Amino acid sequence: MASLRHERRISASANVVWDVVRRPESIPQWFPGIESCTVDGNRRVITTSIGLEMPEEILTIDNLLRRFAYRVTAPMYRFHLGVIDVIALGTNDSLCVYSTTAEPDLLALLIDGGTVGALDEIQRIAEASTKE
Repeated sequence: MASLRHERRISASANVVWDVVRRPESIPQWFPGIESCTVDGNRRVITTSIGLEMPEEILTIDNLLRRFAYRVTAPMYRFHLGVIDVIALGTNDSLCVYSTTAEPDLLALLIDGGTVGALDEIQRIAEASTKE
């Protein structure tokens, strides 16, 4: 089982960063390669740019901790857990941490590049909204 974690310091308040990621339907706006998604309760189905549909289960949307946790339930995964944490460091200073654990290991590595790109977009969106 492979575990990967990336973090990004963002020049925006934790609440602004959290607002970017807390809504399950917002993922196409900030995760590269995701074209669309549908949400029904704690179920989300993302559609990738190559047309692959990936079902997910939303485990946690904790507004107090600013934590979003989900798992991919597609049969190609024996296990998956994705967690995004947003931590306040100061007034306009926060840390966004994106962790992935998956089995088989290769699938964690495939997601890894996407999580780095997702942090880039989360940062871009949050910092742009702070400047408005």
